Amino acid sequence: MAPLNVVPLSEALSVAGQISPADLMEIARAGFKSVICNRPDGESPGQFSYNDLVVVGSQASLTMAYLPVVSGRVTEEEGRAFGDLLNQMPTPVLAYCRSGLRSATLWALSQAGSQAWPDLLQRAAQAGYNLSGVASPTRPPSV
Repeated sequence: MAPLNVVPLSEALSVAGQISPADLMEIARAGFKSVICNRPDGESPGQFSYNDLVVVGSQASLTMAYLPVVSGRVTEEEGRAFGDLLNQMPTPVLAYCRSGLRSATLWALSQAGSQAWPDLLQRAAQAGYNLSGVASPTRPPSV
């Protein structure tokens, strides 16, 4: 299994690609308090489901949340829902999907009401995520 590649986007949030149940203890040891799954169950053959992870996550004292988002179809509403989770969950939070891109996109959309869009795109690019194809939100997320 490849080592877990955790990419920080802010003090409160890091993103990663698909994780396994075995990764959850490492995630907890790294200091994360919460995990958000942004990958729909059954997206790829052999993928771990959210239910596969939630039991082990709970055993590792991690707060778990499921906000599945279809690849290439991230919406402003999902960005707001992601922001709501970030505001409610103990930090730091690790969000994951297949590659981390959806989670990074959700983060940018969730922060658009409090940070300039070009700054968010630049931060994501510095972390290795090209969000230039994501349209600037038409209205800021609720805070």
